[in-house]
Formats: sequence, structure tokens, C-alpha cells
Amino acid sequence: MTSIHDVAALAQVSIKTVSRVVNSAPNVSPDLRTRVQAAIDQLGYRPNQSARRLAGGRSFMIAYLYSNPAPGYISGIQTGAAARCRELGYHLVVEPISPGGDERFDVLDRLVAALRPDGVLLVPPLSDDEGLLARLAELRLPCARIAGSVVAASFNIHTPERAAGRMVADHLIAHGHRRIGVIAPPRSHRSALRRVEGFRDGLTAAGLPIDDALFVPGGFDFTSGIAAGEALLALLQPPTAIFATNDDMALGVLTLAHRIGLRVPEDLSVVGFDDTPASLTSWPPLTTVRQPLEEMGRSVIDALANGPLDAPEFLFTLVERGSCGPGPG
Repeated sequence: MTSIHDVAALAQVSIKTVSRVVNSAPNVSPDLRTRVQAAIDQLGYRPNQSARRLAGGRSFMIAYLYSNPAPGYISGIQTGAAARCRELGYHLVVEPISPGGDERFDVLDRLVAALRPDGVLLVPPLSDDEGLLARLAELRLPCARIAGSVVAASFNIHTPERAAGRMVADHLIAHGHRRIGVIAPPRSHRSALRRVEGFRDGLTAAGLPIDDALFVPGGFDFTSGIAAGEALLALLQPPTAIFATNDDMALGVLTLAHRIGLRVPEDLSVVGFDDTPASLTSWPPLTTVRQPLEEMGRSVIDALANGPLDAPEFLFTLVERGSCGPGPG
């Protein structure tokens, strides 16, 4: 089995230098780090995790906590986070956790006691759970959040939710739609609520009236998308387009449209949000807003493993597919 001594000999450095590279320690020159990493890759060296923990007082584990009901979003973040953990010699521990109530504190306390993770990754709505954030601060456990909107002592990736909502409104209005239904996120998803604010901005900018009857709540899951779609299409003046604030709800609307004999996009245009894998395999393929989920997952792991960094700016883009067409002439 390849040892740290073999790596040091091949790279022509000391064992201490190899250890510093393996543990991502500072004060190692880029050239030296590259040389040691090349030796590690050539020999297929895998450091002993127990020794790493003893040497650096770290577990090399990062906990990913979530309560989001949208599996495509959760898995996208997880894929990027797990890949980056693997590259950095960490392990990702994934734990579902219920929002609200004391149970979430019990789950967190047991996780910390058993694994002693080096940090915690939170995604909406947990990234705005003030009680959970306060508990993490009490534990002095580093935390990195995606799309958090409350002020907390943690690394946070801000996302352009409001601008993306405006982008969807502009797109549908440009296609001639004037009566557009919106399926809003749960109130606990504070960041996603800004998508609705941005959509309202677009209506106002176009001089279109804001009809509150066209804004219905959803639960960020497939079933709630069907229920919200039924409520919108039952209106005396039903919408010609529906914007669902995540893909799972938009896919529910597509299923409903097929069930009741509406053609998409001829009779009804549908737009989602997240660009999850299912959005590409639906029929017709779903027009949606793409979040770079895997890149976001990688970035929060970098922040936890390597210390606070300048938060990157991620662009959301509109992906045009077959579910959106011209409005009524």
C-alpha cells in the first residue's frame, strides 16, 4: 500500500510538506503543491483518515442538512457538494431535518456528538431558520448557506431571485400573454418569495394590472402544482400562461393540462424554475429558469473547507423549451 513516505520520495519533499498539502494547510507555494499533488495522483495515495483527524483536530466531514420538498433541487446541490468534498478529501453526510419544532435541534445535537462535522451546509428553507442558525452559532460550528435572506454569522451565497422572477414575467409578456397565473412558494421559503416580487415588478413595468386571484400558494411539490393549477384554471377568466416558482409544481401543471385536454403550449404556456433533470424529460420539455445548482454546491464546500471566501455571483438564465408559446392573438 502506498504510504506518505512514497509520496514524499517521489515529489522530493519532506513528509511534513506532503501532510500540509493533504490537509490543505496554508503557506505552501503553488508550485510545490502542484508537485506533491502530482505524486499523490500518480501513486494513487489515500491518506489515513484517522491520522488526519488526530493531526489536525478535524473530522473531514461536512453535514448537508435539508428540508426542501423538491428532490431535484436537493440532489443538484448534493451532486456538486459531494464531488467537491471528494476532491478535497472530505466526506459529505446528508441528513433530512424537519423545519420548526425542537426535533431539528435534537437531530443536530446527535449529529455533532456522533460525527463532529467540520461544518454544516444549509439550503432553503433551513438557510433562513433563525433558531437553527443560533444553535449552530452556540456550537461554534461553521455554517455555509445558499440563498439565505436573514442576517447571520455565516457564509452565504446570495441568489438573484427577484431578477429571475422579473425575467420570467418579461418573457411571457413578450410572447403576448397578458393574464398569467403564478404558483407561489411556501411562506417559509423567503428567498423564493422574491421570485414572485420580481414577477410583480415585470407586470408593473409593462403596465399590466396585478390581479391577486392569479397568485395562488403552492407547496413546492408535484401534488400542490396540480391543486394550484386546478384553482387557476377554474377562474372565470383563466390564465393563458402559468409560472410555477419551482419545476416540481410546473410539472404538476403540465400533468393537469394533459389530463383535462389542454394543449401545451397552444392552449396554455407553462414556465418553471430550477432546471431540474425532469424539466428536460417532460412533454413538452419545460421552459424554466436554470440555477447552477452543482456549482453552488461546490462553492459552499470550498467555503467550509478552505475558510470564508468572497461569495461568488451566480447567474440565473432562462432556458426556452417547448412548454411556452405565443399568447392569444
